[in-house]
Amino acid sequence: MSDQPAEDTTASKASDTPVADKPTDDEPTGKPADDKPPADPFGKFAPEAANPPGRLRRMAGGFGRALGHEWTLAALFSLVIAAAMTWPALKYPLYTIPKDIWDPTLQAWQMAWSGHAISTNPLGIWDSNTFYPESYSYAFSDTLLGYFPAGLIGTGPAAALLRYNIVFVLAFALAFFGAYALARQLGARVPGAAVAGAAFAYAPWRWEQAGHLHVLSSGGIALCLAMLARGHGYSLRHGYRPELRRPGWALAGWLVAAWQISLGFGIGLPFAYVLAGIAVVGVIAYVSARLFFWSEPKPFGWKLAGADALGGLVFAAVGVLMAVPYFRVLELHPYAERSIGEVSLYSPPFIGFFTAPDTDVVWGDAHKVARDTLFTNGSGEKTLLIGFALYGLAAAGLIYSTWRWWQRILLLLGVLVSGALAMGTEFFGGKVYEILYDHLPGWNAIRTPGRLIIWTTLFVGLLAAGAVSAFGDRARDLARERVPARPHLVLALAMFLPALLVLGEGLQKMDFPTVPLRPAAMSELSGPVMVLPSNQLNDENVMLWSTDGFVSMVNGGSGFTPQSQSQLRELMKNFPDQASVEALRAIGVKEVLILKNPSYEQPDDVSDQARTATGEEFGLKREELEDGILFHLNP
Repeated sequence: MSDQPAEDTTASKASDTPVADKPTDDEPTGKPADDKPPADPFGKFAPEAANPPGRLRRMAGGFGRALGHEWTLAALFSLVIAAAMTWPALKYPLYTIPKDIWDPTLQAWQMAWSGHAISTNPLGIWDSNTFYPESYSYAFSDTLLGYFPAGLIGTGPAAALLRYNIVFVLAFALAFFGAYALARQLGARVPGAAVAGAAFAYAPWRWEQAGHLHVLSSGGIALCLAMLARGHGYSLRHGYRPELRRPGWALAGWLVAAWQISLGFGIGLPFAYVLAGIAVVGVIAYVSARLFFWSEPKPFGWKLAGADALGGLVFAAVGVLMAVPYFRVLELHPYAERSIGEVSLYSPPFIGFFTAPDTDVVWGDAHKVARDTLFTNGSGEKTLLIGFALYGLAAAGLIYSTWRWWQRILLLLGVLVSGALAMGTEFFGGKVYEILYDHLPGWNAIRTPGRLIIWTTLFVGLLAAGAVSAFGDRARDLARERVPARPHLVLALAMFLPALLVLGEGLQKMDFPTVPLRPAAMSELSGPVMVLPSNQLNDENVMLWSTDGFVSMVNGGSGFTPQSQSQLRELMKNFPDQASVEALRAIGVKEVLILKNPSYEQPDDVSDQARTATGEEFGLKREELEDGILFHLNP
């Protein structure tokens, strides 16, 4: 019999672990037999474990981050400052309109017609209800076709006015945001980008163009360039960085460019030539890199090149589709082409760059004598002041800037070239401008060279942004010595003083007249009709009134007057007589409405007999209405 203890067979069956390997109370291992962690005597004092965020909390967090993002804040600021700088455009948007009641009402009709045509007969959009029976009448002016989504909402004159006033404010907001985005992408600091945005959107010259929404709608130009630069990984401060290429941004830039040109060729055509120049330089750089340089990564890359090709094709397609009806108009009305003599009437001299319109708060009254000099021998749109504060900042930017010296030289060259072209025939006797007029397709259709000030403003704004950003860089360097390492609040706020100065020079004191109400007699029309008196100004109001039903009518206002309309207006001065009645019946007109209270009337637009005659001797039926006299040509 052995002295050794007997083996515990029960335990051995219950476990594969030998008895000698089992822990005892005297030999703790920190791990209980049931594999649970030891109880922490202080655990009840620990904070409760946070539950993982649910879907709603994650969505709320993402929304909060998006709301606080720089681009969101910049967009919101653009909207707020636009509403303030254009006030009271949104005070009574159903009844008033900026600047005057003429061209703006025409453009309110343009947006309404585009929405109506797109929703009812897209293929017939170019044959509008005006200028009956002319073809392609929608292409008689820049169309604002790109705003057709707004035209889909609401009907009638009140909706057209509301739509116009909202888009008017949004055009300024987009101009500010687009230039801000471009300056930021090129490497400017936030205060410098704010200066560029303020200059591009609220330069004093813009208030002279306040009645031309197609000119004010230039924000897509700057935004497109910002997107293209971002898509290609390019900035002035850092140069070309292939690792930052974003094909999606490049494609988006081309789509914005296509939308911009759909608003009209007045400013869209020069923009197209600028993009064509950029594309040529890009192709040369791409081919050169592929053939002669073997470093990686190479410029563009296949994805980016594909995005550029696709976007460029979309842009070209939109441009061609927009150009076709305009070429048809020139075929039917060759006299619609602008002569070099007409261009001379709108060409501003050098003093125009230092003259503000009368609607500018700061300089409007002080520059009255200079304006009188400008308008003595020619027409309007010659006040091209960008802003004296901005001129000073741009001059400083030539000397002290965050841009490199050669970049400043290129920006200065852009200022000089665009400024010279904006002077039209006033620069060097017109020899430079006439080269473009004679050889660049479509350039001879541009009546007002002064609108090229858009590009001068953009270049001047970028020069100024470089100077302000350089001061911001210096402030950052000084702040590194502080704890915490950030600029003092006063210094940070002072960096935005240049933007406030630019905005101050851009304050306006425009009129916001009440638009005449639609005459009740207009509701009695079935068309085709001619409304009397018929002249350029009154017809623009008649076009707005026609947005309730879009009755076909001979009336219409545009950038040129068709000969057929001029001849008919002359005949209608003796209406009703045999010649006028026969001319109306020959083109299919069935009604003539004489307004008792027109918006504008020249002494001989309507004869006295038209207000009293019955017209029975010519087979007419007269109907007396409260605010009009309606003649039926085929009773």
